[in-house]
Formats: sequence, C-alpha cells, structure tokens
Amino acid sequence: MIKINLFCVGTIKEKFTKDEISEYLKRLSKYAEVNIIETKEVPTQNKQIDVVLDEEGENILKRIKEKEVLLLSDLHGKEMTSEEFASLLKTLIDQGKSPINFAIGGTMGVSENLRKRSTYKICLSKLTFTHQMTRVILLEQIYRAFKIINNENYHH
Repeated sequence: MIKINLFCVGTIKEKFTKDEISEYLKRLSKYAEVNIIETKEVPTQNKQIDVVLDEEGENILKRIKEKEVLLLSDLHGKEMTSEEFASLLKTLIDQGKSPINFAIGGTMGVSENLRKRSTYKICLSKLTFTHQMTRVILLEQIYRAFKIINNENYHH
C-alpha cells in the first residue's frame, strides 16, 4: 500500500477540524497509509521571521530522506485542477515513489530551504487559508485524487 506523510507545522485545536481530518483519514485508508506528522511552531519572540521559518523548515526536512518526493503547499506553487493533481499523484505512484511526502508550513509561511528541497510546489488556491484549514483541504484533494485515479464517483 502506498504511504503518504503529511508534515504540518503546528497542531489542531478545534474539535470540528479534528473530526473532519479523522473522516478523510478514514476514507483514505482504503487507498493509502496516511500519516500526519506535526512539528512544533517556533515561537516568534525576538526572532526574525526568516529565522523562525528556517527552524520550522528544518524540523520537517530532517524527517525526509534525500531521495524522497516532497510536495509543498505553497502560495507561489503551481495551481492545478483536481484531475491534474490526480494525474501527478498517479504518476508518482506508478513510479514507485513511496512515501509521498506533503508539507504545510505554519502561520508565517515556509522557509526558502523547504521550497528549494521540494520536488513539486502546489498552490491549493490563490485565497489564503489557515494552516489548519489547508490540512483539511489537502486531505480532501488527496482523497478526491484517489477517487479519480480509481474511476470512482465522488459526490461530497
């Protein structure tokens, strides 16, 4: 079974968001083993933003092996349709890429090192979402991609 890691800066506090995440993880379990790895948000007290972003980025990068694929959720990334995203995911699966790693930055964004290390930069929308909401949206799109890949109907 394909393995997917979702690296996220920060934790989820709201019950309704946790419930939504749990629902998508349950749905995805039919297609992939999905792990959410939370890293700490670095306190911003007396630190420049780039220092905070570098520390948060390093907390993710040290968990990803050199040859592994990393898809970064990035406002400057490529916008895709759900079908294009599904096609990318299918290509990675067909190439035997596992785990497939996704990363979502914290409230301040992502470091330049994380951008440079990423295999693909994807923009979920030109709209700005909280990183908690981005987690739900990305999980939903991964689920939708598996439905598309498997030619299954998805009405949600």
